Amino acid sequence: MKAPKFNPGWAGNIGEYELTEAEIRGEDFVGERPLEGGHPSASATYPYMLETKDPKAKLFEGAYLERFEKIVTRYPEMRAALLPTLSLAQEVRGYVSPQTMDEVAELLELSSAYVRGVATFYTMYNKSPVGKYLIQVCTNISCNLCGAEDVLRTFLEETGTELGEISGDGCFSVVEAECLAGCGFPTCVQINSKYFENVIAEDVPEILATLRNEQSTDPRKKSLKE
Repeated sequence: MKAPKFNPGWAGNIGEYELTEAEIRGEDFVGERPLEGGHPSASATYPYMLETKDPKAKLFEGAYLERFEKIVTRYPEMRAALLPTLSLAQEVRGYVSPQTMDEVAELLELSSAYVRGVATFYTMYNKSPVGKYLIQVCTNISCNLCGAEDVLRTFLEETGTELGEISGDGCFSVVEAECLAGCGFPTCVQINSKYFENVIAEDVPEILATLRNEQSTDPRKKSLKE
């Protein structure tokens, strides 16, 4: 069987076999992940770029408060829980604003300056709102040599955006990534928590069409404008 030109959103499915995403990720066995974090040992390891986000949501309440309380039990001091707490805040709100940084500082009994220094150091934290799908295109050396600039330009053209902007329908934001640690599969593109590998410019319309189809057929995935 001929390997697909790019992964349909998960690493590994490129050989002489055909596996579903659920089979690779084990989702058919573990089921839907619990928002409260499940066992405390796993509470700090969840991905934090989801399609559903609410910039005005309270930080934290309900299941998210329960997960936060589990996260802080995993560290010898509150300061050590800063990164997973920022990740949790971004999962809820979609980005980490100065106000969110101040709220996290209060929760962890840290200074606002300390939290802002950490949050602004890492590019994995969005400092402004993003679309439902955050498209990160790696343009580091391996991907750059294999056409990453063309891939990035095509994503921007097809979504009608500039770097970091939200598309008119609220679905997409495209940013440039320094490295996505997929150097063996250039060009590597990360969309929310999924990787697309071996992407060339010609693949971009198909990828976006797949995302738009998910948007229109799944009632849980509504535009940010709705």
